[in-house]
Amino acid sequence: MSYTNQRIAYGNALVQLGRENRNIVALEADLGKSTMSHMFQQEFPDRYFEMGIAEQNMASTAAGLSLTGKIPFIHSFAVFSTGRAFDQIRQTISIGRLNVNICGSSAGLSDFGDGSTHQSVEDIAIMRAIPNMTVFCPVDANETGKVVRAMAEIDGPCYIRINRNDYENVTSEDTPFQVGMPTVLKDGSDIAVFAIGIMAVKALEAAKALEGKISLKVINVSTIKPLNAQAIIDMAKDCKAVITAEEHNIIGGLGSGIAQALSKECKPIEFIGINDTFGCSAHSYDELLDYFDLTPESIIQAAQRLNKSKY
Repeated sequence: MSYTNQRIAYGNALVQLGRENRNIVALEADLGKSTMSHMFQQEFPDRYFEMGIAEQNMASTAAGLSLTGKIPFIHSFAVFSTGRAFDQIRQTISIGRLNVNICGSSAGLSDFGDGSTHQSVEDIAIMRAIPNMTVFCPVDANETGKVVRAMAEIDGPCYIRINRNDYENVTSEDTPFQVGMPTVLKDGSDIAVFAIGIMAVKALEAAKALEGKISLKVINVSTIKPLNAQAIIDMAKDCKAVITAEEHNIIGGLGSGIAQALSKECKPIEFIGINDTFGCSAHSYDELLDYFDLTPESIIQAAQRLNKSKY
């Protein structure tokens, strides 16, 4: 069954894993109906642990469960599952290279109504900087289920970033997924656009609008760490310039990783993202995306600037 909401796709994938493997357990920080971990609770109540609003304790408990052979998935809003529990994730889970999977739900600006305290614009940077951590940002609901399954198979800590809102799928249920491998969503010859999450949708819209004028190659980077530097180089080599697009602070996220991978390639690069500021409340998700210039128009304007330059 295909979904257009990453949270529902996540919950369904977790339930499917639970049916296949009794070692899969879920821990929740009082947000189960939002993160969709309650779907797992309904089917496997004996393997579901409601920890209350205590992400630090949840992370430590998950570490202990992993040492008994369990494969725990822990859940909260992304701003809390990464920021509030950072010490436990670093000191116990990651230094110990324990098999704990961290779900950051309602990531980025997608919790539009609750404002900056509930919006995560720095979670990718936080998790990228922790050794032994694998970091995922699935592009859509279809890819989300594949990422969840991959996380269960990785021997070590993983983080997945989940959007709160419905939006269209840009991959199919049959699209292959490989950990660490970026994928081309649309071929192009002038400018390579490396994007994550909903910004890949915006990049595809920009590419369509620029058809016949500037040729954009749109690339989905759903594994942010480890970042396959050689694949990034190969995908950008025939293009004259690069754009990165992310619903995250421009510091420390996808753009930083792509720039590092291409550091010896000397290509002009523009960064579309949140310009080192916190989020804010809005009446809708689209209103926030527009406010922070996370739009097809921003990608179009960046492409036009790069196309006019001498490279």
